[in-house]
This record gives sequence, C-alpha cells and structure tokens, in this order.
Amino acid sequence: MVGVEVPILQGGMHHVGFAEMAAAVSNAGGLGIVTSITITQANPDDPIGALRREIQKCRTMTDKPFGVNVTILPLLGKVDMDGIVRSIIEEGVKVVETAGRNPEKYVKMFKDAGVVVIHKCTSIRDALTAQRVGADMISMDGFDCGGHPGEDDVGNWVLLPKAARKLDIPFLASGGCADGKQLAAAIAMGACGMNMGTRFMATKEAPILDNIKNTLVEKDERDTTHIFRSMKNTERVFKNSATMEVRKIEAEFPGQFKKIRHLVQGDNYRVSFQETGNADDSCWSCGQSIGLIESVPTCKELLDDIVSEAESILTKSPSFVVSRL
Repeated sequence: MVGVEVPILQGGMHHVGFAEMAAAVSNAGGLGIVTSITITQANPDDPIGALRREIQKCRTMTDKPFGVNVTILPLLGKVDMDGIVRSIIEEGVKVVETAGRNPEKYVKMFKDAGVVVIHKCTSIRDALTAQRVGADMISMDGFDCGGHPGEDDVGNWVLLPKAARKLDIPFLASGGCADGKQLAAAIAMGACGMNMGTRFMATKEAPILDNIKNTLVEKDERDTTHIFRSMKNTERVFKNSATMEVRKIEAEFPGQFKKIRHLVQGDNYRVSFQETGNADDSCWSCGQSIGLIESVPTCKELLDDIVSEAESILTKSPSFVVSRL
C-alpha cells in the first residue's frame, strides 16, 4: 500500500522525528515519519514554512517513501492544523500517520488528494470510527506504548486479535514493539506490520544525544510511568525525578495543568535530547519496549535483525504443529 520493503513504520516522535530520522528509516526499507508538531512548534514565526522545508530536506536524503505525522490533540493550543495538512498535500507527501482526536475532517482532505492515511488508535471503538471516515490503515496502539495510550488500559495481547476480528482494513501493531519475535507474533495475530517509536530512539541516526540513547540501553521495562492521568490525557514517559514530581503534584492538585506546566513544557524535552543529554530533568515519552533495547545499531542493522528473526520464526512455524490424527 505504501511501497516499502519492510513492514515497519517509525512513528511520530516529538523532538526525534526530523528529516534525518525519517530518511534513515526509509533508506533501511521501512517507512520513516517526519513529526509535524516538532517542526511547527520549534518555529513559531514560520511554522508552515519550516514544515515544508523539513519535508523538502527529507526528500533530498532519501528516494524511498516517507510520511508525516499529524497529531490532533486539545493540549497543543493554537495550531494551524488546516495549514499543516495543506502543506503536506502540496509538498506531495503520499502517506500520513494521524493521531489524537477524530480525524474525519483531515482524512477527507488527505483522501481527496490521494494520500494514504494511517490513523493511530488506542481502542477498537476509535479504530472502527477511523475506518468509517475513510482511513486506509489503523495503527493499533496498546497500553505499553510510549506517549498517549488512551484511557482504556488495554494491552496488545487482546487489542490486536480483536482488531483482526472487527476491522475490514489492514492494521499495524503499535506499542512496546522492538524485535522480530514481536513482528512474527503481530503477523500471527492479524497485523500487517509494526509501528515502533522508542526503539528507533536508540539508533545511530536518531537526532538525540548519546547519553539519552545509553539510558535506553541501561534501563528496563520498569522504568516508565504515567502522567496526565487526572486530565484524561494519559502519557507514558520515562521514570525520572521530573516525572515523579509531576505525579506528586497531580495527586495533590488533580486536573490542574497550570500546576505542572513548568515541568512538562515541550522545550524541556528538547533541551534534554539536543543540548544537555540529561535523561533525568524533563518529561519525555518512552514505551515499555525500553526493556528490549540492548544496543544502539544503525537503522539498517536494526531492521535487518528484526526481519531476519521474524522470518526465521515464521518459516519454522510448521515445526510447532503436531498432527492429532
């Protein structure tokens, strides 16, 4: 559907999804994604122009398919979403990953322009809505994901096989994905591939400082936590002093975003990733797949390893079956 060799999408990641990241994944055979929020928020004087330039830059770095993430969330403030969508269409992008609130308006705009829409959902209910309004593919996002897992707390072990029963369009496994065993399992449960975020942060080409990458290698699946629970906008983040302070304040002042704004503002995240390399002083999204990260390979090495492992499992599958006759 999207013209890639490897059934793996690099999901939208704040302060990670630049042209360099997307191009590296696409050149390795997957589907790289430029994150529109990262680009537009970092350039408030010319957000749409900056996004156009990032898309153009990515095109100079790869001749393979790549996409753009468009996240529709209430906490983003005043965002020219129509302008973002128009710029993506006018720049000739052929694939988008949408996420957040009901995408109906934007799905129509993209579909009218011939753009393939992959919508990220955390529930079967929302996936069916996205299918109804015209999405081409669903990224089913389980509770173990980094970022926003929704409010239903349903993991992929149930979410994926139910998606296979209920959906008429293809879907990707998303949330906690990092290796070939998971790709083989996702395919067995009905998915057509995987969406990975956190795992791509620990690659050579990821545009973040080495100390953050090393932290991902050193820590494990217990080193994430949730914030924004009291605001019904749950986010899974790396567990550190900043996120634990947010949890403490939220417990005392539930639903009062102004009390934690200074701790969760996006620029803190950027400073950690691109300036200081301090993994402890900001709230940054991180999935439970951190427990499966043991190295910092190139994107090509990572995808080759995942595909080889999945192929080995899937081609050996008859050996798991013993005839009952």
